Amino acid sequence: MKRRTLVALALLPPFLLILLFCPPWMTAVLTAALSVVAVYELLETAGLARHHLRLQLYSAVAAVGVSIWCACGSPTVWGTLLLFAYFAAIFGELLAAHTSLMFPKACAAACSGLVVPYFLSSLVRILLMENGRFYVIAALIMAFGSDTGAYFIGMAFGKRKLAPLISPKKTVEGFAGGILSSVLLMLIYAIVIRFVFRYDVSFATAVLYGIFGSLAAVMGDLTFSVIKRQSGIKDYGNLMPGHGGVLDRFDSMIVAAPLAELLAAAIPMIGAQL
Repeated sequence: MKRRTLVALALLPPFLLILLFCPPWMTAVLTAALSVVAVYELLETAGLARHHLRLQLYSAVAAVGVSIWCACGSPTVWGTLLLFAYFAAIFGELLAAHTSLMFPKACAAACSGLVVPYFLSSLVRILLMENGRFYVIAALIMAFGSDTGAYFIGMAFGKRKLAPLISPKKTVEGFAGGILSSVLLMLIYAIVIRFVFRYDVSFATAVLYGIFGSLAAVMGDLTFSVIKRQSGIKDYGNLMPGHGGVLDRFDSMIVAAPLAELLAAAIPMIGAQL
C-alpha cells in the first residue's frame, strides 16, 4: 500500500502538468507512449508479442498513428488510410501464416492497435474542444475518483462481492461508494469552476457525469480483469510498482475518457464565462 501510494504521488504531478499546462501535442505523445505499452501488454497476454513480432510492430505503429491523427485534427481520409493500411498488414499476416496464426489472435492484434489507442486519445480530443482543460479534469475524476472511492469504501465497509469470479476484491459497497465519491467530487469540481473560474455550470449535469463516469470506470476495470482471468495472469506488467502495468492502472480511463468526450459534446456541463 505504501509503495503504491508513493508511486502514485510521484507520477501524478507530471501527468497533470502535461494534461493541464502543456500543448495538446504533448498529451498526444503521452497517450502514444501509454498506448504502445498497453498494446504490448495485450499482445503478450494473447501470446502474440514474442511469436509474432511483426504484429507487435504493426500495432505499435498504429497506436502512435492514432494519437498523432487525433492531435492534428486530420481529415477523416487520413484516419481511413491508417485503418486500411493497418488491417491490410494484419490480415496479410493472417494469410501468410494461416496455419499458425488463428483468426481470434489476429482480431486481438487489430483491437489492441486501434481501440485502446483511440479511446485513450479521447484525452487529446477533449483538449481540442471548447473548455477542454476543464473537461479533461472531469475525465480524470470519472476514472480515478471513482476508483479511489471504491477502493477505500470497499476496504472499510465491503462485505458482498460484486463479481467474485472476475475481481474478487470488488464489493457492492465499494461499487456504491465509487459512484458516491465520483458524484461528490464532480459537484465539488463544478463549484470550483463556478465560483473560482466564474463559468456558468450545470450542477445537475455534473451529477450525471459523476454517475455515468463511475459506471464507465467500473466497466473498464471489469473488462480488463476478465481478460486477465481468462489468461491466468495477475497483472499485465510491472512497469509501475504497486500498480502493475499500464492496463492495470488505466483500465478505467480507457472507457471513462471516451465517455467524457461524448458527454462534453452532447451534454456540456460548462457554459459561458460570467
